[in-house]
Amino acid sequence: MSKIKVLVVPSDRTGVGKFRSVDPHVFLQNLYGDDFHVDIIYEPSYDDINFWSQYQIVSFHRSIGPDFERAHGLIQMLNSLGIITIADIDDYWMPGKEHPIHDIIKFNKINEKIIANLKVATYVTTTTEIFANEIRKFHKNVFVFPNAINPNEPQFKEPTLESDRLRIGWLGGSSHLHDIQLLDQSFGKIINLKDKIQFVLCGFDTRGSVTEINQQTGEHKKRDILPHETVWAQYEKIFTQNHSLISEDYKKYLLKYTQESYPNQYDESYVRVWTQPVTSYAKNYSKFDVSLAPIKNTMFNRMKSQLKVIEAGFYKKAVIASDLGPYTIDLKHCLNHGNFVDGNAMLVDENRNHSDWAKFIKKLVDNPNMVKDMGERLYETVKDTYDLNVVTKNRAEFYKSLIK
Repeated sequence: MSKIKVLVVPSDRTGVGKFRSVDPHVFLQNLYGDDFHVDIIYEPSYDDINFWSQYQIVSFHRSIGPDFERAHGLIQMLNSLGIITIADIDDYWMPGKEHPIHDIIKFNKINEKIIANLKVATYVTTTTEIFANEIRKFHKNVFVFPNAINPNEPQFKEPTLESDRLRIGWLGGSSHLHDIQLLDQSFGKIINLKDKIQFVLCGFDTRGSVTEINQQTGEHKKRDILPHETVWAQYEKIFTQNHSLISEDYKKYLLKYTQESYPNQYDESYVRVWTQPVTSYAKNYSKFDVSLAPIKNTMFNRMKSQLKVIEAGFYKKAVIASDLGPYTIDLKHCLNHGNFVDGNAMLVDENRNHSDWAKFIKKLVDNPNMVKDMGERLYETVKDTYDLNVVTKNRAEFYKSLIK
């Protein structure tokens, strides 16, 4: 039997491209090279029919290239040639108003264009059954291939640093201010624990630009964003409770926004960790003991994947998460009337955001053995289901079934 030729078109060269397109298909080639020939091409030729005709499967994330309308026609052309098109999607197509790219998506009708591409694809793949059910409202052929971890990737094998404090970490990007704000009121209730805990904020980034509009002339002028204007500065105010958790000298250092090291930062109740590339960012899980996963109850968030839970699980970290959407898939609350029961996480009801993040952190400060126990239980939950070797086996079987 000849090899099945698969073309993969990632949507970017960073996070989503790595987890949804590149890593899964590199594994497919490496583990099942006798059955598949995989090409990963970021900018394929739109107009060369001979190029496309050599493939039996074309997998793309959201669109084939940045031009959604052109991609729509290309997908239809591939279908007419008998080539199986698989549209992968990991995020809901319409972010809420609180999301920084909401207005851009709405103005350019990108959400409508994404849906149009999904509709014409032969199959759709996504991250969770929750999202799959939403997609099935307009496409019946939807299959779930969850985000998965290569357990042998060096960034998931970093040894955890030692500390006398309970370290509570958050690792993410710049679009989560509305999620981080859920923590603010609760964090104000544990200032008295500042000598026993340490907040670790990972991903800090001051790059970017802002557009200023002259109100008289309407002129738009773009400039580099100033560090104190970034969303990360707002995150930091929440994690430090407006710098009340830290020393005055450390506050002065933080407000310089320098990447030079501060000699005594691990003696403080807060640590800033600068952004890392997608190939090494997960090493930051080694810097804390408890991973926070707050999300606001929005359609966009409910459709997200549970990648943060999966990553924390492979690092055997305790997790405190919002009790909704993707975090209800694998997490089971381990408290019943304040007593520890069989579970692998602590889940915060959205009506308890004002208090339970602090309450659960204090519970773990008072019961340090539970931190390790929760981490071990979560590892047992994720270690097989979300191992990239396992998910790749399922993908290989799926692709083979399509060709048969």
